[in-house]
Amino acid sequence: MRAVVCKELGGPDSVELSERELGDLSADRVRVRVHAAGVNFVDGLFVAGEYQIRPELPFVPGSELAGTVSEVGSSVTGWEVGDRVMASVGLGAFASEVDLSPAQLLATPDTISDTQAATLGQSYATAWFSLTRRTTVQSGEWIVVLGASGGVGLAVLDVARALGLNTIAAASSQERLELCIRRGAHEVVDYSGEDLKTRVREITDGGADLAIDPVGGERTEQALRSLGDFGRLLVIGFASGEIPRIPTNQVLLRNRSVLGVDWGIWALTNPTLNGELMAELVAAISAGQITPVEPETRPLEQAGSAMRDLLEHRVVGKLALIS
Repeated sequence: MRAVVCKELGGPDSVELSERELGDLSADRVRVRVHAAGVNFVDGLFVAGEYQIRPELPFVPGSELAGTVSEVGSSVTGWEVGDRVMASVGLGAFASEVDLSPAQLLATPDTISDTQAATLGQSYATAWFSLTRRTTVQSGEWIVVLGASGGVGLAVLDVARALGLNTIAAASSQERLELCIRRGAHEVVDYSGEDLKTRVREITDGGADLAIDPVGGERTEQALRSLGDFGRLLVIGFASGEIPRIPTNQVLLRNRSVLGVDWGIWALTNPTLNGELMAELVAAISAGQITPVEPETRPLEQAGSAMRDLLEHRVVGKLALIS
């Protein structure tokens, strides 16, 4: 099988496409023919050695995939050859075939494609975790989403709409905001030329109820200041590369809250609870309540340039590798 291998840390250009042997399938595993693998910001951090976890070298990057079952271990029940599946795997998705534990697999809903399935796990699980586990929301509340045209941002817009929230998409260009409008955003703010706090307060008549921040940097304080009474700022990440410092008087004022969101670590340490969350998410997709975006696709051999483009913010929407 083919796999993208990182033999030394140093960034996306350090990976190479190699032929590897899978060997015989273990009795308790399932072999999956990978049709698509999602490319996420974290994948580029892994190969650059900039993530908080450093895997042993060499390793195959890629945290989520979708495909079909090609072989089933002799002791495995519940899965059959030909079943459409998707999985969050942490590492190893950038390959043409993988051996996985049955517990890692989810049936791909009939309502979505393999490319959609391969790019929803991390972003949609983060969005669902944010709005159903880290806080509670009420229909009609206003939410402002920073970096709204990115993977997490688009997922939050989709989930928020399904939960009855009014959405404000904030991004850095009209091209990015046009995608957000097509994805159902109620209002948009171009924070490359507009003052985020002022525009959000105008739109919401006083301040948003929630702000989702996967961006960091200077945008974080602006988002905090855009909140109204009892507003909640949910911190998801720092795609800008800058970890912000916020004035805590702005937290105290108007009884605001700042909440950290780390779905990945929570999922690893709470597998049963995460199983319940993923079941809710899949049910919402199957019912048509949320619809993951169809990603841009590239061949597996372009994994390095795909990760580099994502890290350098040249990707609008989601990105998947086709094996």
